[in-house]
Amino acid sequence: MKPSVGQTASRKLTITRKHVEMYAEMTGDYNPLHFDEAFAKATPFGGLVVQGGLTIGILNALVAQDMPGPGTVFLSDGIKFTAPVFVGDTITGEATVLSVHESKPVTELAVKISRGDGETVLEGVAWCYTFSPA
Repeated sequence: MKPSVGQTASRKLTITRKHVEMYAEMTGDYNPLHFDEAFAKATPFGGLVVQGGLTIGILNALVAQDMPGPGTVFLSDGIKFTAPVFVGDTITGEATVLSVHESKPVTELAVKISRGDGETVLEGVAWCYTFSPA
């Protein structure tokens, strides 16, 4: 089903220590901000933070599973991280359709991720393309 302007979708995830460790194992991102408690505590974050790639991953799942749906990939995004995510936080990824291309399976989305306390941790605009089997 083709998305329509104004349509929304959301997805939640509670971030665990295992998520952080698995993401680091897959990507090699062992930044001390994610693993060295003393280091992270001495930064403005005040403690260990979750990798940004792990945080944004909820949007990958949202577009590929929920809206626009299966076969969808990101073409581009213009996002900014606005606050940290910590282990144990429940994050909610949200997307709202801003525009739908008339002749191509391309969708423009406003995207946002927030923590359980309501603070926005990421926001921006993304363009997606939805592939269909031939």
